[in-house]
Amino acid sequence: MTDPVLRVVKGDPTPEELAALIAVVTARATAPAPAPDTTRASNWATYWRNARSPLRPGPGRWRASAHP
Repeated sequence: MTDPVLRVVKGDPTPEELAALIAVVTARATAPAPAPDTTRASNWATYWRNARSPLRPGPGRWRASAHP
């Protein structure tokens, strides 16, 4: 005899609730793996996202230089 896959450890679910749980777990287990996202550009192509804006001289700009 094999061990059960699911076991209720607390509460008293109705047969309908157990059937819904089993349906969700079964659908999740048999679903195909999601396709990898190939539309994202590489980090090298999007280096400008991580680059800081150039510093601009002027009164009080030293405070702004610490903020991205």
